[in-house]
Amino acid sequence: MGAHHHSSGDPVCHPAVTIQRLPHQVQHVHSLGSAAAFRWSVLLNSGLSGLQLVIGFGFGSMALVGDAVHNLGDVAGLLLGWGAERLSSRPPNKFFTYGFGRSTQLASLLNAVLILMAASVVFVEGLQRLLQPVTLESGPVAWAAAAGVVVNLLSARLFGDPHQHDLNRRAAVVHLLTDAAVSAAVLLSALVVGLTGWNRLDGLTAMAVGLAVAWSGWQILREALIVALDAVPPGVNLEAVSLALNGLPGVVEVHHLHVWAMSTSQNALTVHLRRRLGSTDDMQLLHEAKHRLAELGIAHSTLQLEPFVD
Repeated sequence: MGAHHHSSGDPVCHPAVTIQRLPHQVQHVHSLGSAAAFRWSVLLNSGLSGLQLVIGFGFGSMALVGDAVHNLGDVAGLLLGWGAERLSSRPPNKFFTYGFGRSTQLASLLNAVLILMAASVVFVEGLQRLLQPVTLESGPVAWAAAAGVVVNLLSARLFGDPHQHDLNRRAAVVHLLTDAAVSAAVLLSALVVGLTGWNRLDGLTAMAVGLAVAWSGWQILREALIVALDAVPPGVNLEAVSLALNGLPGVVEVHHLHVWAMSTSQNALTVHLRRRLGSTDDMQLLHEAKHRLAELGIAHSTLQLEPFVD
């Protein structure tokens, strides 16, 4: 357990003990199906984007073109996320002693910027189409939008539930689900235009698509910045962590408590624990701390024990 352990009766020594990650701890571990999820999502969305661009330009739907642009942003984001996840699985070395986990954070950050750029393009083009409407052939547009709903929902499903513990994968799934909603809006718009002939609705829908895409990008950017600035990771309750450590046998004070994200799926903690000498065995204390922190989503911890004398 990578520890420098000293006798608990020595009031001078302050042992720093590192608790290593265990397989059963509450931490996301990249599944074997992750690569397949990224690969199939990239292939499906690439094909969908090409189809929507052809039909959007060919049949006069800027809303569908906007959906295609967002899908292309998803493809870029998925490729970035996939590469970052592979990079983050590489072991630490003498230079990158923490490994490459932060690459997933950088991918999420860049991904959010791409989404915001795409959103601005779609909004501006939608505004232009609103001011200068063109005739829309709703049939092919509706079918292409329906394909977008199916493909994006299927792609999101490929990632399964574990994405909720990983910002990088959650960003990918948020993109896909947002695209499914966007495609549904484009489908509804095409059907209404086909029934009423009101072509300006396509421009309005494109503007709404741009705003929806921008909102999803802002949410991802905000979370990525929070993680990049070493803030307490989303999902970790610092007060609960402090209470759990203060409740350990013999511990009378918790200070220098820091929690940050080593990657989008790994949280780390350092803390000083002042405990009464002889009140409990140090290794037993550390073992109990390890399990309490694991239950709170922190699997990599370094604890420094300090003596407390009445």
